[in-house]
Amino acid sequence: MNCEQCQKRPATFHFTKIINGEKTEINLCEQCAQEQGELFTFNHSPSFSINNLLAGLFNSNPFLKKSSQDENLGMLQCHTCGMTFTNFLKVGRFGCSGCYSSFKEQLTPIVKRLHSGNAVHNGKIPERAGGVFQTRKKIETLKTTMQKLVEAEEFEKAAQVRDEIRSLENKLKEGGE
Repeated sequence: MNCEQCQKRPATFHFTKIINGEKTEINLCEQCAQEQGELFTFNHSPSFSINNLLAGLFNSNPFLKKSSQDENLGMLQCHTCGMTFTNFLKVGRFGCSGCYSSFKEQLTPIVKRLHSGNAVHNGKIPERAGGVFQTRKKIETLKTTMQKLVEAEEFEKAAQVRDEIRSLENKLKEGGE
């Protein structure tokens, strides 16, 4: 397969980009890949690390390039370890687990971009243990729904959801699915 850009040399780099579920593939030779810019220059760089890759992802976020935001981001600091968001962008890793909650607002758009627009992981449930787990998950979902109904003062609907939760909880206690 030849390089898609120069059509002369064999393609040795194969890049796949998925944005909002739309998959784009490009095949380039080494020379064209290096000409594409910093994104492709990591292949022979001895100083490349995952931290550099992550820091590059964060710095390429358009949300972070707004100059009015730069001052606020520079002052943003973890309440546990004291790491600033600017320092996190330079280092490419957090100082502690508290950084996740301190920088949650800034991380959400980045996580969405990395995961094709998704910011919540639902996971999969093993088939042989699926019944109990699915019932527990349904109960949690119903509890959230009931709370929203109570806040909206829709008490009749909330009572119906409460009864459904009790029914599911009784099934779990009895050992049924």
